[in-house]
Amino acid sequence: MSGAHFAFTNRWGGVSAAPYEQLNLGGAVGDDPEAVLRNRELVAKSLGFDPERVVWMNQVHGKDVAVVDGPWDSASEIPSVDGVVSARRGLVLAVLTADCTPVLLADPVSSVIGAAHAGRPGMVAGVVPEAVAAMVELGAEPGRIIARTGPAVCGRCYEVPDAMRAEVAAVEPAAYAETSWGTPAVDVTAGVRAQLERLGVGDFAGSDVCTRESADHFSYRRDRTTGRLASYIWLD
Repeated sequence: MSGAHFAFTNRWGGVSAAPYEQLNLGGAVGDDPEAVLRNRELVAKSLGFDPERVVWMNQVHGKDVAVVDGPWDSASEIPSVDGVVSARRGLVLAVLTADCTPVLLADPVSSVIGAAHAGRPGMVAGVVPEAVAAMVELGAEPGRIIARTGPAVCGRCYEVPDAMRAEVAAVEPAAYAETSWGTPAVDVTAGVRAQLERLGVGDFAGSDVCTRESADHFSYRRDRTTGRLASYIWLD
């Protein structure tokens, strides 16, 4: 269709032991590093790309975005950012999550792709608009961008204090939500979608999976000590 590929993992089919069972792809959650490496290789093989071409981030719930033209030479070089964009074909950009909203972006015409980690703080700070802006600098056009979001905690489950909901809604009204049990909540994915729409990104689709509700997905809010899902984007 477009030449853009979007992939989202669940927790099954890997080699990690409990409480990270099975397909944990996060390297900073306490899991055996060899298991994480093997899991990343298994995913890459199943999706048909070289695991050495994947660009990872050291995610810190901010809004900084890195422009990349190749994988990092070593783990120590991975920057503390919550977005990566690239115009280099052959790269795969990845986001790690366990409730936050993974945002994947592609303009196949200009061969520019982006990936962002949008938790509540990052969504409020504007990491998604920053990623789109960085893509535009590389030649993308918002009207051509295809946006996909993956499994994340939903607004019916993301309970927060009332004051926090008010603070978030003051920045992004679309994120205002209420839990299924009637308490204040935040809907990060709805906030991301509203931000993209204001930027002129019209081709949007989001996962209907709530990580807190799904036993097939990792959820920090549900389990605390747990693995991480990965979301990947690449072009043909």
